[in-house]
Amino acid sequence: MDIVSAIAVLAGIALVAGLALTLAARTLKRDADDVVERINAELPQTQCAQCSFPGCRPYAEAIAQGEVGINRCPPGGDATIAALARLLDRDIIALDASLPPPAPPGVAIIDEERCIGCARCLPACPVDAIVGAHQFMHTVVEDLCTGCELCIAPCPVDCIEMVATDDDSERAA
Repeated sequence: MDIVSAIAVLAGIALVAGLALTLAARTLKRDADDVVERINAELPQTQCAQCSFPGCRPYAEAIAQGEVGINRCPPGGDATIAALARLLDRDIIALDASLPPPAPPGVAIIDEERCIGCARCLPACPVDAIVGAHQFMHTVVEDLCTGCELCIAPCPVDCIEMVATDDDSERAA
């Protein structure tokens, strides 16, 4: 009988410890997810990959894990760095010099005369702002375009240009 009692006590202790660990893991994960969400909310959501991450969420996760600095977002520029510094109680630092300088806000425009409908720009757009089908002219839904410029490089006929949104003047692509 003593062995059965000892086993029952040990099983009860193991059960309580397992439940405590499960609860702690869920609580800690939620806190980490909350930090990632708050960081992600401060990023511009251009999904441009200029920070060397495939999108804003992976960059937010890397910041939360302490893998990278808060200064790797050219589209967000100084305003995003300042917001992240406030959020994370860190010093404001300059944009990483190895990254391209922030460009003025813009949208992609497809020249209908030159577009051959190759559809190479479609998968390059991280926010699906380009509409079109293979061998048909494509167009950009300007309200969805984040100005990330990822559609420019795959275009074989250079029919995509960036147009500044602040003064409607064209800028070099």
